[in-house]
Formats: sequence, structure tokens, C-alpha cells
Amino acid sequence: MAFRLSSSSTFRRWMDPTPLQTSVNGIRFYSAPLDGTIPSAKVKYVPTSGTYPKGFLVSGTYVGVKATNKGSPDLAFLASEIPCAAAAVFTKNKFQAAPVTVSREVLKRRNNTGIRSVIVNSGCANAVTGKGGLEDAERMGAEADKCFKTPTDDLGGSSLVMSTGVIGQRLPIQKIIDKIPVAYEGLGTSHDHWLATARAICTTDTFPKLLSRTFSLPSSPSIEYRIAGMTKGAGMIHPNMATLLGMIATDAPIAPSLLPSLLRRAVNKSFNSITIDGDTSTNDTIAVLANGAAGGNELTSETTEDYTVFQNILTDFATDLAKLVVRDGEGATKFVTIRVTESPSEIGARKIASTIARSPLVKTALYGKDANWGRILCATGYSQISEPGMPINDVPDIVPENTSVSFIPSDGSPELKLLVNGEPESVDEFRAAEILDHEDLEILVRLGGGKEEATYWTCDYSHEYITINGDYRT
Repeated sequence: MAFRLSSSSTFRRWMDPTPLQTSVNGIRFYSAPLDGTIPSAKVKYVPTSGTYPKGFLVSGTYVGVKATNKGSPDLAFLASEIPCAAAAVFTKNKFQAAPVTVSREVLKRRNNTGIRSVIVNSGCANAVTGKGGLEDAERMGAEADKCFKTPTDDLGGSSLVMSTGVIGQRLPIQKIIDKIPVAYEGLGTSHDHWLATARAICTTDTFPKLLSRTFSLPSSPSIEYRIAGMTKGAGMIHPNMATLLGMIATDAPIAPSLLPSLLRRAVNKSFNSITIDGDTSTNDTIAVLANGAAGGNELTSETTEDYTVFQNILTDFATDLAKLVVRDGEGATKFVTIRVTESPSEIGARKIASTIARSPLVKTALYGKDANWGRILCATGYSQISEPGMPINDVPDIVPENTSVSFIPSDGSPELKLLVNGEPESVDEFRAAEILDHEDLEILVRLGGGKEEATYWTCDYSHEYITINGDYRT
């Protein structure tokens, strides 16, 4: 494979800190600057180096999928030098995008084996585009397949396809097809290559979301394995496997039969535990690829210590990637952890945490630095009730006189109790304002009725969220 170094001037433009814009009336603006530079508050989340898995190559190429894009990469290509195991989880939205349908079929047909690449465009979701959209997604995969030796297993194409952007519009498919060979020629292994690829999948994101790390497995302690991943998303984020995409690659040897369950468990604790605006996208896709290029003993059984260790590694890695999505929520100024504990069931705790995390009243209060804990309690109270017109249902998970609510400061100082066993505390508003002034905050809800718990991550709603989404197509 030929390697092509990315333009260093492009990376200087992305990494040049841009101060947060402020209007004359004091409203805070947190969207991406029009010139593509990263806001100064977000630069700290972009890695300046990385350790990437052996046998994987990546590139980010400019196509111009969206007419307003005049130079940023919008075609991402991730390839393995050898056929690899792969798995993916997809959106449950009934209007599933064409690339979701195509990629699911590829994995099913190949039984999670023999995957060579993932090809991704940003700028157009190729969702709700009918038969023509399916044909376009298939053409993208077929063109990517042409870059590799034709498989001899008679199982068809070996490339997954992803798209993100505006729903209901057809891809400029010929422009994309023409650039896939260029993207292949540009494949490389450097940090700049990985960062350019992460940038190519962005839409309203203000920064590329990329992580990498090393690990070992008990059966092969002398081998350094590597895992790297990228994700995108800033709005339409409430995954149920937004538009949320993610790719994770590792050089550890994982049996194809185990990858789906490993990924499902990891996603349930990570990408399925975040929300920005409560909307589940048509395109949500998280894929993991494992090529075994680092060697060692293949992970083939769920009963081994290797399986448990790798499950934890993958879950922690996916969680850290998912948190970056929340930190880049459209117009967001806060990163909020919602933790529900002492619940009779994990399902009930997740439902409550999810409801609080999606509440517009909670999110706007957080933006306004208002310790309006009544909104948190209100969301808790309606989280499990029956729909209008249905009989009143019993909600044993929530007992008002057992419920407590606190703010947990990010600086390690003592929690601020707002409600204790159903009784309101006398809140120090000055202390509350200090806590809410921080970028990071935890809301802790204790139900007092069990030992199960759940965590969700979310952000606040700002004026800028409305501006971004009101102007999205223009």
C-alpha cells in the first residue's frame, strides 16, 4: 500500500486555538468556528500523538460531499492489511439509513470474518433515500473492495460503509467513487493519518475524537497489544443500538464469533449511556475490527481470563470515546454525569438516569447555573409512569420518602445535599452556584430501595444549540 503524508498546514489550522465567541449581550457561543479551527476550550481533548494497532492503515480525503465544504476531509478510509474479524452494532431507528442496511448484510453474509475496510463519508447521511440510496451505499463498498485482492471465499464484498450528515438527500456518489482510489493511495499509519481520518467523519463536531492505548492479555503477557478508535457526533445523539458513528481497531487476535457479544456489552455501558438531545439517529453505527497482527494466543472462549480482561478494556475504551461525544455536544458548556444508585433494578435505574439526562428543563437549568433540583426530582418522578390514556401503573422503584438528590462537585469537595429521604435541605445557593460554575458536574440520585445503579452522561442546553440546529441545512 502506498502512503501519503497529510498536509501539516491542515493540522496547524485545526489545532490553532480559537477563543470562544461571545456576543455583545453576553450570550455564550460554543459552536465550531466557520474556518474549521478548534475552540480553545476543546483543544485539550485532541491527542498530539498516539500508539496505533499494527496492520491497520487510515486516511482522510477531501471530496466536497457538502457544497459548503471547501477543503476539509470528508471521506474516511480504515483498512486492514489482512482480512480481519469485525462486528458492529446499529441504530434501532425504524428509518435505518442505507449504509446501515448494507453493512449489516455484509457482516451477516461473511459471518463477521474476512473484513478488509470501512469507508465513511460525512456531509450526507444517505438516509431515507430509497432504492437509489441503497445502490449508492453498495457502490461505495464495492469501490473500496476494488482496492484489495478479491476474496476467494465466495462470500462477496468485504467493506463496511458508513455515512453521516443531512437526512433525505442523495449522495453525490460519483464524486465519492472517484475519490476512493485517492483515499486508498493516501493510506498511512502516522498520528497525522489517524487524526485526519477522525476529522473526516465530523459534521457539526468542533474537534476530532480520537483515542489510542496499549494493553496486555494474561495468556500473552509479553505482547503489547494496541487499540485505537474514533467517533463523531455532537447532535441527534441518544443512541439505542447519533448521527453517531464510531470505529475501533485492535491488533489483538479475537475470534469472530466473540466480537459481537464483546461489542454489545461494551456499547451498552458506553455509547448507549449518553444523550445530548434525546434523538436516536437513523445512522448510528459502532464497529470493531480485530486483525490479530500483534500475534499471541487467539481469544476463543468466553470462559477465559483473557475474555474478561479484554471485555473490560473494550468497555472502558468505548466509554472514554463516548464521553468525548458528550463533551462536544452542540452548544454544550457542561459535561454532566447522572448517577442513579440504590435502585431495585438496573433497568429502572437506567430509565431514571436517561430521563433526567434528556429533560430540557434540567438541561437549561444547568446552562443557567440554576440549582433547580425540583426539575431533577420531577424527571425522576415521571420516568416510569404509564403513557397518557393508559391505566395508572405501579412504580415500585421510586418511593418519594426514600429518595435523595445531591450535586457532586468535580473538585473533590463535599457533596451538596439537595433532598434527603424526600425532605428538602436548606440549600446554600452560593455553594450551589460555585459547583454549577464548573464544566464538569455529577447529579446523584439515591432511591434508597436496592443495590443496583446506572450512569448516564449528558450536557446542558444553550442558546447555541437552537442556533446550530435551526441553521443546520443552511
